Amino acid sequence: PSVPRHTNRLINEKSPYLLQHAHNPVDWYPWGQEAFDKAKKENKLIFLSVGYSTCHWCHVMEEESFKNKEIGEIMNKNFVCIKVDREERPDVDKVYMTFVQATSGGGGWPMSVWLTPDLKPFVGGTYFPPEDAVHRIGFRTVLLRIAEQWKENKDALLENSQKILEALLHRSEICVRGQESPPPSKEVMATCFQQLSSSYDEDYGGFSESPKFPTPVNLNFLFTYWALHRTTAEGARALQMALHTLKMMAHGGIHDHIGQGFHRYSTDQHWHIPHFEKMLYDQGQLAAMYSRAFQISGDEFFADVAQDILLYVSRDLSDQAGGFYSAEDADSYPSITSEEKREGAFCVWAAEEIRALLPDPVEGATEGTTLGDVFMHHYGVKEMGNVSPMKDPHQELKGKNVLIVRSSPELTAARFGLEPGRLGALLRECRRRLSTARAQRPRPHLDTKMLAAWNGLMISGFAQAGAALAEQQYVSRAVQAAAFLRRHLFDPTSGRLLRSCYRGKDNTVEQSAVPIQGFLEDYVFVIQALFDLYEASLEQGWLEWALQLQHMQDKLFWDPKGFAYFSSEAGDPSLLLRLKGDQDGAEPTANSVTVTNLLRAACYSGHMEWVEKAGQILAAFSERLQKIPITLPEMARATAVFHHTLKQVVICGDPQGEDTKEMLRSIHSIFSPNKVLMLADGDGTGFLYRQLPFLASLERKDGKATAYICSNFTCSLPITSPQELRGMLCP
Repeated sequence: PSVPRHTNRLINEKSPYLLQHAHNPVDWYPWGQEAFDKAKKENKLIFLSVGYSTCHWCHVMEEESFKNKEIGEIMNKNFVCIKVDREERPDVDKVYMTFVQATSGGGGWPMSVWLTPDLKPFVGGTYFPPEDAVHRIGFRTVLLRIAEQWKENKDALLENSQKILEALLHRSEICVRGQESPPPSKEVMATCFQQLSSSYDEDYGGFSESPKFPTPVNLNFLFTYWALHRTTAEGARALQMALHTLKMMAHGGIHDHIGQGFHRYSTDQHWHIPHFEKMLYDQGQLAAMYSRAFQISGDEFFADVAQDILLYVSRDLSDQAGGFYSAEDADSYPSITSEEKREGAFCVWAAEEIRALLPDPVEGATEGTTLGDVFMHHYGVKEMGNVSPMKDPHQELKGKNVLIVRSSPELTAARFGLEPGRLGALLRECRRRLSTARAQRPRPHLDTKMLAAWNGLMISGFAQAGAALAEQQYVSRAVQAAAFLRRHLFDPTSGRLLRSCYRGKDNTVEQSAVPIQGFLEDYVFVIQALFDLYEASLEQGWLEWALQLQHMQDKLFWDPKGFAYFSSEAGDPSLLLRLKGDQDGAEPTANSVTVTNLLRAACYSGHMEWVEKAGQILAAFSERLQKIPITLPEMARATAVFHHTLKQVVICGDPQGEDTKEMLRSIHSIFSPNKVLMLADGDGTGFLYRQLPFLASLERKDGKATAYICSNFTCSLPITSPQELRGMLCP
């Protein structure tokens, strides 16, 4: 590689996204005091660009504009330019995205915002092409016009930015308005179910025409709705919607049939042509959803998909120290000699490549059938490629195939005169060969930043799969990752979480010079992970840490006036707004998950003020939950958990005893959304016995492992039969 012509301050950062821009001719600054001081001192506007390392349009804008020397000169002369990785600083991203959405009606990344020297936004957008086109104004023109305005109309601009800020403050406030009680759970659940049901795609599953996102929050809601309405027609429909969606996604091109794991989202209605980046938060949530689908249906198909996701994460997104990396990019070089990257290049196939890899005749099949024929039929491969030009605006996928299961195993077998039992092994061999061939291609960029929040979601995925599939190795992987968080993303002296750490040289784990402190979502997803991990491993240390973190979360983020939690801490002068997320999207919003966390925390500690807090959050979001719960399905789900009161399922027994293990297996084999599990091992000095005095009164009946189902710390009669326990948990 040649010596780079330009190097800016981003060279000293740890974020892979910022490092990607360290050699632009733009004089980029990271978000921080040095840039703010320069803007004030030189009385210059700030140009803020926010993106992330696996964002396709971020790469495009960099190639077209930020690598252009002339545009770089205009930027450097007129603005102080700041680059932010939204995954490192979701707080900064959210403030300015709120502005862009309010003023332009849309949002997305790369986000481009112009700020006054005191950080108030006045103009913003997303991607700009470099030069003017018929329907779009070019980035160069925008830069020159804004610089001109600042020269000519500075006072009007400043005044306007103040008005905008006041409007944003007013718009984004979420608090309890007069009425102090949570909304009625029954109505919220019914409305959310109706709204999901009417947006559901009967043919292909999912909840929109296109683009189609995996939205695990919707599936989680539907599973809970089913569990509370098992015997009704609506309950049956809820389950059918969730299982059909999961099945169609697993068959689709959004699922990587050769390399495992799931891509970000599908650009079409059929889950066929994805945006190819793979995000850790999707893998974590989907592993949990497929495990849950298996728990409920008993269908091994779902267990296989969960295992496929966890194989991908263990192999490709795992740091040797135990943490999980953030993402894999969509774009890569088609071959070692290629000059430019293409989206999906690592994952797509030409028909002749597949024929060359799979030429073997298939014994016992129709005369002349090769492995290639069987594979191409099953996975919808066409000679000229199977991607419609409409879905490929840049012609990056011309002549290529995105694999999608187009036929049932029975039909594929019948088509070639094969015994149905043989097909699985044949297809496995085909996939193995394609996987070996694919390993020769240049890999896409890996974002090796490790985030507390996303690691939390992935720990939950491993822990829940480990419990539901009875796979101890997954629980061990979750334990390893939780130990990693404790070692690298937690400061024991302050008791606080950190947001991020990084893979350094020689595979060591590095931290920034000034570590980024954890945000609300880091606490919430890590606490959820620790509860899930306790239920899977029954190691009380995780429980103790979860409750400590919950106290810290209350201290740093709780809004005592308007209720619910702010997304970021007070006291950062560079943040204009303290916001509360109000939408469950690709990830659930933190306040939604924290409601269930608080209820679980109360069950494990006896601190009833946590139940009160959960109710206050629901009250703060009451209006939205009653009108458009489809925007908050995870919080809508939590209204039911709040309303039905969590059942404490206590097993009194020896953790190593076979009878105890059998009881635990029977609990893990069923989906019951309103229970918490605890093991009373008889050690009165242990953490749980100190927290919950009532446990001391529960004993083993006839020396056998005994279960009690308790509600508000009052318990049922003792149960010693696993079958009877199952019956009590499955109403």
